[in-house]
Amino acid sequence: MLQAGSASTIITNELGTDIQGATVGGKAKYIRDELEAGGLCLVDDNTAVMFVSCDLGGLEPEFTQDARESMAKASGLDPRAIIIGATHTGGPSVIPSNYVKPVDSAYLAKLKESLTVLAGHTMNSLKPARIGVAGGHAKIGYNRRTCWSDGSHQMGPNSDGHDFTGLEGPEDHEQLVIYAVDDDNRVTAVLHQNTAHPCTFYGADFYSADYPGLARKLIRDAVGDIPVLFFNGAFGDIGQDTLDGHGIGMDKEMKLGRCALPLAGETLRLIYETAPLEQVSIEHVYEDIEVAVRLPSAERLKWAGEVLEHVDAGEQIPPFEIVSAHGAALLQKRFGDNPVGKLPIHVVRIGPAAVVTQPTELFCQFGLDIKRRSPFPLTAVFSICDGYSGYCPTYPAVISGGYSGEPIYWTRFVPEAGYRIVDASSRLLRQLRKDD
Repeated sequence: MLQAGSASTIITNELGTDIQGATVGGKAKYIRDELEAGGLCLVDDNTAVMFVSCDLGGLEPEFTQDARESMAKASGLDPRAIIIGATHTGGPSVIPSNYVKPVDSAYLAKLKESLTVLAGHTMNSLKPARIGVAGGHAKIGYNRRTCWSDGSHQMGPNSDGHDFTGLEGPEDHEQLVIYAVDDDNRVTAVLHQNTAHPCTFYGADFYSADYPGLARKLIRDAVGDIPVLFFNGAFGDIGQDTLDGHGIGMDKEMKLGRCALPLAGETLRLIYETAPLEQVSIEHVYEDIEVAVRLPSAERLKWAGEVLEHVDAGEQIPPFEIVSAHGAALLQKRFGDNPVGKLPIHVVRIGPAAVVTQPTELFCQFGLDIKRRSPFPLTAVFSICDGYSGYCPTYPAVISGGYSGEPIYWTRFVPEAGYRIVDASSRLLRQLRKDD
């Protein structure tokens, strides 16, 4: 018999604390809308798996490992049966992307406690359920890597120049919805996924869950105050703005609604138009792959050191120079002695659908490749799960450079990393399909 349990909790940080952002300063002066963590656990006779989504920029692998072990004690699950993801909105400073913003260790200690309690509440709410699984389409994201006549590619500059030659990669507008229904035919939890950076309020002086938060509110307005989890797709090169020169200007509230309304609307449509399945089996497999890290050159490190010396001296340096210098220096510091990283890949089968989770800001093409090679009729890719491991660009992005292409701490893996993720995901997907 299938059981489902769900819970949610507020994880907003205190006012006056740093807001995540690689190129911007700023502390939280007020709370526009609360940040949340939500949990959904699915259990059948053979398998139990818990999905946890947090309104945060990401979480370092070491933190997620420690948190999962604590959550496992509270829930009785195996630590590897707990998958922690982040929406990538601008929450507290929890990943070291900004040279002048330290990681908020006090907040992370409180977050670990909150997630541990959440895991216990999620398990304690287990009860018989039926599960609905559906796939649809909602266009909320656009490719944000622009190409230029000199052969360079960049992350998201305006494309209205005469030397703009097009966009580098594809987009993915598929949407996955998983929902739980109790014996009274009431929806008790919703998990949905689509693909776009939540950057509406990037650089703002307040906390907000961005478009996933507004979509959550809209869904709750329709079905009640239930846990609503959002997972981002292969969003490394996918933003909220169209860069093909055809978009009209929007203020931030319009931009927020442009993403949240179709996301929530499509989720509600799919719940309305699909019936929950009477029988659903859950299966879960995972594999940790080791991938080499590409370190910065000696020349690049020398440049980075000089830039950061100027910053320390109080000089005004362009933000992206600081980001690049800090990222190069941190990459060498963290991986110089052992340039290898571990990438946990999970595949969870939920009836006719399969969910692939991985820890990078995977570029969209790789997500499409995983879906194309999947033997399941419905496959979704969740990013930055079980640790934030930075961008995972394609070969064209690495060759052409620019932010998310050059080696820094949050673009650290060798160019074949994305292809390794696709291969590992494909093996695991086929493994779960063998018994059919």
